[in-house]
Amino acid sequence: MRLLLNDVLPGGASPGELLDEAALEGLYAYPDAAGRPWVRANMVATLDGAAAGNDGRTGTINTPADLVVYTLLRDLADVVLVGAGTARAEGYGRPGPRTGNRAALAVAEGRAAHPELAVVSRTAAVPPLLAAAPEDGAADGGRGGVLMVTCAAAGEEALDRARDALGADRVLVVGGDSVDLPAAVGALAGRGLPRVLCEGGPSLLADVAAAGLLDELCLTVVPLLAGGVERRVAVGAVADRPLVPRVLIESGGTLLQRWTRPGA
Repeated sequence: MRLLLNDVLPGGASPGELLDEAALEGLYAYPDAAGRPWVRANMVATLDGAAAGNDGRTGTINTPADLVVYTLLRDLADVVLVGAGTARAEGYGRPGPRTGNRAALAVAEGRAAHPELAVVSRTAAVPPLLAAAPEDGAADGGRGGVLMVTCAAAGEEALDRARDALGADRVLVVGGDSVDLPAAVGALAGRGLPRVLCEGGPSLLADVAAAGLLDELCLTVVPLLAGGVERRVAVGAVADRPLVPRVLIESGGTLLQRWTRPGA
C-alpha cells in the first residue's frame, strides 16, 4: 500500500512511502473525541459510483486492499451499525474476534474482544442468520452480540419476537414512527460503545449523514467501471454534508480514502 496523502499524523508516514501494518493502523486510529461518540462510515464503490456489483452485493467489487481496511476498521470499532436489508442481502453473521493482537489490546483498554453488531430496522425484523443461536455451545459462540435498533412503530408483536431472538435488553426502541438515529447513537455510547462503524447500506448512510451524525467517511474506490443500475453509496435523505480529505492510499489500483467533517 502506497501513501498519497497524510493529513492526520504529522510526522508520520509521508506521501510516496509504503505502509506497514502499524503505519496503516495509525492512519485509521479513532481520534480523541473528548467523550462523545464518533460515527465512522465505511463504503465501497466502483469508478462509476456503484455501491455494489451488478448482482447487488458488495462482495463482488471488493479487492484485497479493501478487505485489509475493512478488517482493520472492524477491529478498531466498538459496534458495527448496519441496516437490516443490507445485513440480509450480504449474509451478515455475528462479528468475530478482532484480529492479531487487537483483541488483547481492546480487552486491556476495558473493551470487548470483538465488536457488537447493531441492526437498524423500523419493523424490528431480525435477519435470519442473526436470529440463529450462536454456534459451538458457548454463550456467545466466541462472537460479538447482536443489538436491534428499532422504533415503537414496529409494534409489540414484532418487538417481542426480536426480544425472544436476541434478549430483552438487546432491543433498543428509539423513536416513535421512525428510528431516532441520534438517540440510537447515544444509547450505544451509553452501553460503552462510542466508536460506531456504519456499514450502510446507502439509505442508512444517507440518514446518518442527514441527521448530522457522520464524523467520518472511509471510501474505497475500486478500479472497475460497472455500468448497470446499482445505487450510489448514499441515497434517499438529503444530506449536503461537506467532508475534508485526510488520508489517500493506493494499492493495485484501489484507492482507499478517509474523509472527516471540517474541524474534526
